[in-house]
Amino acid sequence: MSKDAEKTTFTAQLFAPAKAAGDDLRAFLILPKEVSDLLPRRGRTSVKGTINNHPFQATLEPDGQLSHWLKMDKALYEACGATIGEAVIVEIAAMKKEPEPALPADFQALLDTSPQAKAVWEATTTIARVDWIHWIESAKQAKTRATRIENACDMLASGKKRVCCFDQSGFYSKSLSSPSPAG
Repeated sequence: MSKDAEKTTFTAQLFAPAKAAGDDLRAFLILPKEVSDLLPRRGRTSVKGTINNHPFQATLEPDGQLSHWLKMDKALYEACGATIGEAVIVEIAAMKKEPEPALPADFQALLDTSPQAKAVWEATTTIARVDWIHWIESAKQAKTRATRIENACDMLASGKKRVCCFDQSGFYSKSLSSPSPAG
């Protein structure tokens, strides 16, 4: 963990998602609201920490309730040594420097066709890029996602460095949430 990052320890129950998400989501946990309140942002936030003393680094997702949730892929789920329904001991600290987000291939392809948009993209902050990608990836339908990618490139090409009118926490629009627990 970063030297200056403040660590927070809490317990949380592991849940299985009610629906298969088509990705590697095996389990998830929801941060207690008071823990989430200590994080630097309501939107996506990268953390380092441990689950049952197993180290990890991940990006927490907003849950639409002004808190966050942690996606656990198969490797992290198996490494923490707990099963669905059990409580785990979690220690986290927000990363001092947000890692550069991975660019979705469909967004990268369109961004590469516009030198103006790409120049503004490269001149934005990492946090702004995280928010642009989050806005694109939070679309529920493929058509909406495609429209957002086109709009993002248009807005960037016109010099806009931040996506507007996007509630990164999902609280006001209820567009974001944690998965529903199975059972």
